[in-house]
Amino acid sequence: MSTLSARIVEDMKTAMKAKDTVALNVVRGLKSAMKYAAIEKHGAEGELDDTEAVTVIRKEIKKRQDSVASYEQAKRADLADVEKAEIAVLEKYLPAGMSADEITALVEKVIAELGATTKKDMGAVMKKVQEMAAGRADGKVLSGEVSKRLQ
Repeated sequence: MSTLSARIVEDMKTAMKAKDTVALNVVRGLKSAMKYAAIEKHGAEGELDDTEAVTVIRKEIKKRQDSVASYEQAKRADLADVEKAEIAVLEKYLPAGMSADEITALVEKVIAELGATTKKDMGAVMKKVQEMAAGRADGKVLSGEVSKRLQ
């Protein structure tokens, strides 16, 4: 079991004892999503490593961010606040994010390594950048930075 999976199980127990329904529901849902991803990738008895688990967490956060945008557009602040609280719980499981300077340096390094010059090279650059960022930066931010650097 990965350290992140073990931490999630412990946090679920803590949320149960504290009767923290928001955290408990979010952690249960996350555990379920991770199990589905593990089955999909590795079969019924499979386990996700921490990098794969971070990918699942990012997907769950993205779902909630999309919901927040929809709720705010529909003027349902009450529902948006619930989603924001869930995002806060999920963000505790993400590794420390990369700063803007670190992202810029990483993108420039990969572009230099690959000799990329045009937008046609963006796919290869993005693949390498995401691999090297290892879940510490949002894909949209990385894509924007790569896009700025390639003509």
